Amino acid sequence: MTTKKELIDAIHTKLAGSVTKAEIQSILEASFTAIKDELSKADGKFTHSGFGTFERRTRAARIGQHPKTHAKISIPESHTVAFKPSSSLKRDLNK
Repeated sequence: MTTKKELIDAIHTKLAGSVTKAEIQSILEASFTAIKDELSKADGKFTHSGFGTFERRTRAARIGQHPKTHAKISIPESHTVAFKPSSSLKRDLNK
């Protein structure tokens, strides 16, 4: 698993040190905040061609069952994020 620090180091290496790690971290944080803000909208969607699409999805309210007591419980509506990889990303992963 790659951590944020490892990602920053990898970007720093790819840019041959032309940008400081602190600047890279600021850009990364701003990017993720902008993506999160977009996905927080009711019809939120973020697409990066060549990588994929993140989309906000709504899970409908439903009746569930408590695993121990088997009592019926009400599960409220919730929101989640789905990711659909681009065809080029899928092709690269299957090389």
